[in-house]
Amino acid sequence: MPEGDAVHRTAVRLRAALDGRVLVRSDFRVPRHATADLSGRAVLTTESRGKHLLTRIEGGLTVHTHLRMDGTWRVQRAGTPVRRGDAVRLVLVNDLRQAVGVKLGMVDLVPTDQEDRLVGHLGPDLLDPSWSAGHAERAAANLAGHPAATIGEALLDQRNVAGLGTIWRAETLFLAGLSPHRPVADVPDLLKVVDLAHRLLFSAKDASGGPVTTGDPRPGHRLWAYGRAGRPCLRCGTRMLGGELGEGPYERVIFYCPACQP
Repeated sequence: MPEGDAVHRTAVRLRAALDGRVLVRSDFRVPRHATADLSGRAVLTTESRGKHLLTRIEGGLTVHTHLRMDGTWRVQRAGTPVRRGDAVRLVLVNDLRQAVGVKLGMVDLVPTDQEDRLVGHLGPDLLDPSWSAGHAERAAANLAGHPAATIGEALLDQRNVAGLGTIWRAETLFLAGLSPHRPVADVPDLLKVVDLAHRLLFSAKDASGGPVTTGDPRPGHRLWAYGRAGRPCLRCGTRMLGGELGEGPYERVIFYCPACQP
C-alpha cells in the first residue's frame, strides 16, 4: 500500500496538471458513477488526506480516490492513448493534460460538503501542512486508546494516525527502539513515536523519487529496517527479522532488529 508521502506527491502532480483548468472530458469507469459528466467544470485543487486523495471540482463536487495496494494516477499529455490492458477506473482530461487513474481501490463522487463521510474517520494526518503539537498529542492519545494492540498494528490503523505505511512504520519503530510486537501499553513515550513518524514522512515527501535516507551517512544507504530481513543490522550487526503482523486480510510485512528493538 502506498505510503502517505507517495500519496502526497501524487496530489502535487495532479495539482500541477489539473488545477485551475476546465475539464473537457471525464470518464468514470465504475458502475455507480458511470453516467457522471464533469466536462465544463474547472478543477479547483487536489489534496491528500492520509492515503486518500480529494480532487475538488467547481460546483461543489469532490472526486475521492484511494490507491489501495496497486493503484496509481498517470499524468500524460491530453490525447495520449490509454495502454491496452490497463485497469482504468477514472480519466480526467483538460486541454493540455490528462490524469488516468489505474487500479484505483476507491472512486467516489460526493458533494464537497460531505467529504467527511469518506475521510472523517481518519486520525491526524502526518503530512498536514498545519501539523502542530496538538495534532501530535491527539495522535498519541488515539494510540493510547488501544493499549492491548501491538504498536505495529496501531500505527497502521489510519483511525489513530493517518498516512503511515509499512515502510515508514518499520523505520519509525527502528529509530524508536521498539519491537513491532510490543503492546501499546508498554510503549513509554507515544508522543516520541508520533514525532518520529511525522519527521520521517515529512522528509520523504520532498524526495521526489530520489534517495530517501534516515540519516545514515554511508553512501547508498536508504533505509535502516525495511526490506532487510536476513541481513545484518546496520547499527549492531544482528540478523534482521521479518514476517507479517496483523490478522487477515489486514496482515502487513514487518522488519526489525531483535537486539535494537526489544
